[in-house]
Amino acid sequence: MAYTIGLDYGTNSLRCLIVDVRDGRELAAEIYQYPSGDSGILLDNGNHNIARQNPADYLKGLQAAIPAAVKAARKADKKFSADKIIGIGVDTTGSTPIPVDIDGIPLALKKEFKGSLNAYAWLWKDHSGHAEAAEITELAKKHRPQYLTKCGGTYSSEWFFSKILHCLRTDKKVFDAAYTWVEHCDYMTGLLTGTGNPKTIRRCRCAAGHKAMFSDSWGGYPDKKFLSMLSLKLAALHDTLGSRTYTIDTPAGYLCRQWAEKLGLPDGIAVAMGAFDAHLGAVGSGIKEGTLVKIIGTSTCDMAVAPNTEKLPDIPGICGIVDGSILPGFWGLEAGQSAVGDIFNWFVNYIQPGGKNSGSHAELTKKAAKLKPGRSGLLALDWNNGNRTILVDQRLTGLLVGQTLHTRPEEIYRALIEATAFGALMIINRFEEYGVKIKEVVNCGGIAEKNPLLMQIYADVLGREMKVSRSAQSCALGSAIAAAIASGFYKNFSDARQRMCGLKAGIYKPDKNARRVYKQLYAVYKKLHDCFGISSVRADISGVMKQLLNIRERANV
Repeated sequence: MAYTIGLDYGTNSLRCLIVDVRDGRELAAEIYQYPSGDSGILLDNGNHNIARQNPADYLKGLQAAIPAAVKAARKADKKFSADKIIGIGVDTTGSTPIPVDIDGIPLALKKEFKGSLNAYAWLWKDHSGHAEAAEITELAKKHRPQYLTKCGGTYSSEWFFSKILHCLRTDKKVFDAAYTWVEHCDYMTGLLTGTGNPKTIRRCRCAAGHKAMFSDSWGGYPDKKFLSMLSLKLAALHDTLGSRTYTIDTPAGYLCRQWAEKLGLPDGIAVAMGAFDAHLGAVGSGIKEGTLVKIIGTSTCDMAVAPNTEKLPDIPGICGIVDGSILPGFWGLEAGQSAVGDIFNWFVNYIQPGGKNSGSHAELTKKAAKLKPGRSGLLALDWNNGNRTILVDQRLTGLLVGQTLHTRPEEIYRALIEATAFGALMIINRFEEYGVKIKEVVNCGGIAEKNPLLMQIYADVLGREMKVSRSAQSCALGSAIAAAIASGFYKNFSDARQRMCGLKAGIYKPDKNARRVYKQLYAVYKKLHDCFGISSVRADISGVMKQLLNIRERANV
């Protein structure tokens, strides 16, 4: 008997999963809601680009969730005992860099920085560095074009260096107090193994490759000369980042005695290298060549792999092609949408259609399910939090076209779902345009689990079957699988996938009639997408409203 723990640090909460490594059976799942800020997010009413997290929430969650999960596992299976746990895996959001001191302690945990948002963890959805991201992109185009080839051609404000450079430009006190910056996932594995000192910490391939322009082909992180063109202080940071990165089959170290005692676990068990939630969600969903895994939550990440023995073309607009970032031995490809669930939450919680006591997700979904495709005459762009792929532009905003005095809340709600589906189709088309064939789509995350309407709309828009990962906690399961590899229980991810992963029985299949209507709507969506998102496009959109009315009239026949 052997078990592993998967820790999934999300945007709003920590999920802790205990898994039987022999067959993937999940004994216990505990959720810890972050207490700080607005559902765990520290915001600034004066700047919508700011989104931070409190590292103290990470530690509180660790000490609350693991003991609770161990207790629940004992209750679920009398044969279970904590001394049979052989490893821990960790995933987090990203890029979520944390400024730390010379001992690896987050500045936010120090008394003198309690009131400074810049000393906290810069959450993935923080876009305050949009100007710095544009500056990095333009500088790289002129002096180091190779740096952009593996990250879609554009550096994003969601990523590592743009956030750090923005801190340098706006808060020198915090920047100067930080010895270095570490990704949340690396901070957690360093903490658990007692190797969190910046001189000994191991940094993961996933975060460095996709968000910090790391590649062995040019010697690691961007060189000091390039960084000095942005700032001499940023160039000095280079020396604290190290020159190696590690894949998730590698132990970050072993659980130190201090944390073993706090958590009630055996000391010395393997702690796998961390990675981002989407990457390990793909692992937990059984990713393999030809499979696109969609992790659908507040945002969406789309993950694919291809053997690293094959040469892949550079794909404009995606979030990176990195050797070993998802699975060792494979190129890891990442794309995604900056807001999906966040858009639906905005409509329900901020717009509050019907007032505070009605217009819930469940009610709007029920009403929206009764509408035919095209029935509302509405079309939206899913850019409420910018466009991550394929435009890579966080300065873009949302759009809703086609409202009349008869437009109902459920019609808008459905149009927002459809918009995210059209955005998803743009991404799949971009992959296949550059030779990455998608043979199946597997979805995971809370929305995929709980919203059949969304899954059916996605099937109809994408023209593909939508499959759903068996685990409701696919990201945490992926972390638990990484722990099973790092501990030596399995030799490779192929063996672990066959034993520990699976799909739900139900499959959402495209409806031919809906598909026909959505092809028409997608053509209009793409016109708006290109016109508003690509500066070189000068399309005539004067007929868009009438096109939507024509589609509506045909849908109502």
